[in-house]
Amino acid sequence: MQPIFGTTQLRSIPAHNEGSGQRSYDPIVEQRSIGELEVSEVGLGCNNFGTRIDQERTDEVFAACLDAGINFFDTADVYGSGASEEMLGRAIKGHRDQIIIATKFGLRDMDPGLTGGSAEWVRRSVDRSLRRLETDWIDLFQLHTPDDEVPERETLEALHELVVAGKVREIGCSNYDANRLDSAADVAKRDLLTPYRTVQNRYSLLHREPEAEIFDVCNEHSIAFLPFFPLESGLLTGKVGVKGPRPGTRLAEWPQDRLDLFIDERKLLIVSKLVEWLRHRDRTLLELAFSWLLIRPEIPSVIAGATSADQVLANSLAAGWQLSAVELAEVDDILSNS
Repeated sequence: MQPIFGTTQLRSIPAHNEGSGQRSYDPIVEQRSIGELEVSEVGLGCNNFGTRIDQERTDEVFAACLDAGINFFDTADVYGSGASEEMLGRAIKGHRDQIIIATKFGLRDMDPGLTGGSAEWVRRSVDRSLRRLETDWIDLFQLHTPDDEVPERETLEALHELVVAGKVREIGCSNYDANRLDSAADVAKRDLLTPYRTVQNRYSLLHREPEAEIFDVCNEHSIAFLPFFPLESGLLTGKVGVKGPRPGTRLAEWPQDRLDLFIDERKLLIVSKLVEWLRHRDRTLLELAFSWLLIRPEIPSVIAGATSADQVLANSLAAGWQLSAVELAEVDDILSNS
């Protein structure tokens, strides 16, 4: 199955070294299209910048991304209260033309009297993000959450102005359901406005809600789907055992009410079955989590966070598994019958 948004580079493919029994990898990841953007099929979520790691570690993670062929960096104005954008801006100096920056606005901390999708907040947000990122343009500017206080047309008009002005190349949204995404696409088409090129919603092996409706809308309007929580905040990395998250992991730092969004008995059962299934295939849960998502033609990139160069490399290599039809059917059986 070929991605509907196209590909431009070879996938990272595992190979066996003769006599060693070990796999080696070419760390160059494939690229796929989002509108006029060419993004690596593995992207970096930058929510750790300014929160879990400092500028020195941020620079190391960014350099590791370039080495691995990762060019797609997703941040937001609320990550670290702006620190994520600032640290990414410092890290990218000298490399701006090599990378694709996506950032988000409109989730919280709006100026008094404004809401996330209001035209004035769109304009203020982009200028503030441009300053923090120390760049002249943003490649993908995304509304972080729907705004029920203003008409969709107001938000789209303001975003269209940014595209015309050259401050933004493509626009996207996040946390939209199928009806709202379809309606926004119709508004853009009717009024000759720049359409949303992406929607960023939760989707993973363990959270398959988008399959019901939203992928149909994506295909109808040529909207790329960017999954967030593709690793379920670590549950799909093998770092969570039957007793819960291991100390030092992201999940271990969360309060119980947030932890309950990701861990329950059914999900732990599914993970244990997948781990057992993988044991006979010399594959990891991380490889399955990435490659299973990238099988979908609607998904151009899987964005995951990293706090070290080793995690960046592991993520870049994880996308290299081409699952067979038989393997996909077996995985689906585990997911559907657990």
